Amino acid sequence: MLSRPTASDAVAPRAVAAPAAPADDAERWLAPLRAGGPAHERAVADLHALLLRAARFTVRRASGGGGRLREHREDLAQQSADDALVAVLAKLDSFRGESRFTTWAYKFAVLEASVALRRHAWQRREIPLEHDGWLALSDDGASPGEQAQRRELLGALRDAIEADLTSHQRRVLVAVTLDGVPIDVLAERLGTTRGALYKTLHDARRRLRAALAARGFAPGAADDQESPR
Repeated sequence: MLSRPTASDAVAPRAVAAPAAPADDAERWLAPLRAGGPAHERAVADLHALLLRAARFTVRRASGGGGRLREHREDLAQQSADDALVAVLAKLDSFRGESRFTTWAYKFAVLEASVALRRHAWQRREIPLEHDGWLALSDDGASPGEQAQRRELLGALRDAIEADLTSHQRRVLVAVTLDGVPIDVLAERLGTTRGALYKTLHDARRRLRAALAARGFAPGAADDQESPR
């Protein structure tokens, strides 16, 4: 004869595994990635697969319905995942555990894919490093009074760009600010680094502010007219 279930039997909770805490998630990845042998190789392969999924998603979202980019998106995703893997492995010691390790690593793939997409978009485009683009600064859309003031400011700005910047500062400022060249693309074409170009832009802007101030314009006037993208 079967026994009747008791109330305690009826409400006994079923064991459910709790989600991994960030620390547990990090340790699951960091220990084998820092180890050697087969455990390291498996962890690297798993990490690359994670980064590849992130890169594919980023590239696929950018490529949309098709176009020339669609033909290259798998190559771009693979290249991005490879570069992200190298970056993650090189910066393991900088992981602070403020988020899940997978979330932290995912961002590297998204960044590398974004850079690869920008480079691809400019692959066949010529970057005009020597032209008078700053002469085309416009004062359209303002009232007559504002146009007069702006023409005076733009004239001073053009003079400062021409006279107070070095040729390298002028090239970088024009390419990034007026021509909209992504800074990582410009760095690749010039054989330098993003950090070096940011320093060049910073120095150029500082010189322009000083030059405009010397011409009687308020500090920061140049920032209103040209801001690097």
